[in-house]
Amino acid sequence: MGKVIAIANQKGGVGKTTTAINLSAALAVLEKKVLLVDADPQANATSGVGIKSKDIKFTTYDCLVDGANPNDGILATGTPNLFLLPSSIDLVGAEIELVNVEQREFRMKMLIDQIKDDFDYIFIDCLPSLGLITLNSLVAADSVIVPVQCEFFSLEGFGKLKDTLNIVQQSLNPNLQVEGVVLSMYDQRLRMANMVLEEIRHIISDRIFETIIHRNSKIGEAPSLGLPVIIYDASSKGAINFLNLANEFISLNEAEVLN
Repeated sequence: MGKVIAIANQKGGVGKTTTAINLSAALAVLEKKVLLVDADPQANATSGVGIKSKDIKFTTYDCLVDGANPNDGILATGTPNLFLLPSSIDLVGAEIELVNVEQREFRMKMLIDQIKDDFDYIFIDCLPSLGLITLNSLVAADSVIVPVQCEFFSLEGFGKLKDTLNIVQQSLNPNLQVEGVVLSMYDQRLRMANMVLEEIRHIISDRIFETIIHRNSKIGEAPSLGLPVIIYDASSKGAINFLNLANEFISLNEAEVLN
């Protein structure tokens, strides 16, 4: 049975989708079968792995709102072992359309349960908000990865997300865990970045991944070509960072299984 991980932070611009795409791809390169579920109507994860709108039959919206079979919507990407359930702008309407639906908070879980056994890991790229779609993702997930940018304002978003996680754990998904915090967009040349890094480590008591994602031009260039950075330039610092993060992720999960 696959593990489901939501990648969430209600603050935008912290590297959430970048983490979702590149961690998923790095795990796929390490021969794990991975599904990336795009749960953001901006569909950046969809375009970021090279899926074109003409190739899309069903989206996350169709599965959540209309009950379409997710197996009919899942697409292979250009990265071996990496698959995608795409999104589209239609997902904007799901927040309203699901309001009066029975068990509205569990629609994503129902979707994921149909395909959970087919993958080693399923990552859900969440909206940068705490609406009904993000709530659905947290209810469906076994754990959450929180990307946090190395700047002071990013701590505010993390604090609000922790409050939400507590609510979800108490009322909807008591088994939800924090998989870890990923520190992103780090530039060791900047004194401020180093100060923030130490402050984040001091404030955040949850598990923090040892691997830090540094600022790297290749990470920014890769999405324009519809490629994860590890496929775009495997020798770049960005690709190496995400490969190290994937190895750390696997080691932590294998250790949990052994325990």
